[in-house]
Amino acid sequence: MSALASLRRRPQLWLGAAVTALLFSAAFVSLVWTPLSPTRMQIVHKLKAPLEHGFLGTDQFGRDVASMLMVGAWNSLSTALAAVAIGGAVGSAVGLFAAARRGWAEALVMRICDVIFAVPPILSAMMLGAFLGAGRFTAIVAIATFMVPVFARVVLASALQIWSRDYVMAAQSIGKRPLGITLVHVLPNISGQIIVQATIQLGLAILTEAGLSFLGLGMAPPAPSWGRMLADSQTYLGLAPWLAILPGLSIALAVFGLNMLGDGLRDIIDPREDSG
Repeated sequence: MSALASLRRRPQLWLGAAVTALLFSAAFVSLVWTPLSPTRMQIVHKLKAPLEHGFLGTDQFGRDVASMLMVGAWNSLSTALAAVAIGGAVGSAVGLFAAARRGWAEALVMRICDVIFAVPPILSAMMLGAFLGAGRFTAIVAIATFMVPVFARVVLASALQIWSRDYVMAAQSIGKRPLGITLVHVLPNISGQIIVQATIQLGLAILTEAGLSFLGLGMAPPAPSWGRMLADSQTYLGLAPWLAILPGLSIALAVFGLNMLGDGLRDIIDPREDSG
């Protein structure tokens, strides 16, 4: 009963879950259905206002904006999920290793994290784009690289707390190896923090992917992307403001929903932060 009451006291969790569910629903539905083909050009219907032609109007090439937003949701979400999964896995492994070894390993990980943090993901993508070319792969690698130190620091701090617990010291005293202690005792006890961090970083990854696409370093045309829709709309702000408002609102809602969901999950997993 107390757990149910705790959930009811956190409206941000439900709001975040609802917005996130809407984002995922639009993304997955776009895989099997869209109102029109998002790449079909109908110049005769270009720059039509919402409800004048299609539910959300058309762009400068006569493409259906609603369909482009739906497919753009999948492109942004899939890119962000891949980047967070890679960065989270590598960063968590590095953090767990540093916590188990301590000493030189901990110091080395912290210094490497400082170096990576010094290079913004946008700049990393620009450098990678010069070698690999613009596209989804470049965006995933750039975002994942920036995610590694984020997860490494969070996991390291959480794992060090677990390593100081009595049951971990007892396991060490009977000769258990660091790898076994990490897998059996440390990782299960910090998995909640990793999930919360992944939820919050997913919103940041979507925002970063939109920025990369805006600069031409994300999804390659003609694949729809929220960031490139914003870039293409600049010329038509006076004639068709919805071309900028709709993708901008989509990005804002996605980031807002994931942040609210992450904050709500964090309050449940670590109530001390909520009470503080």
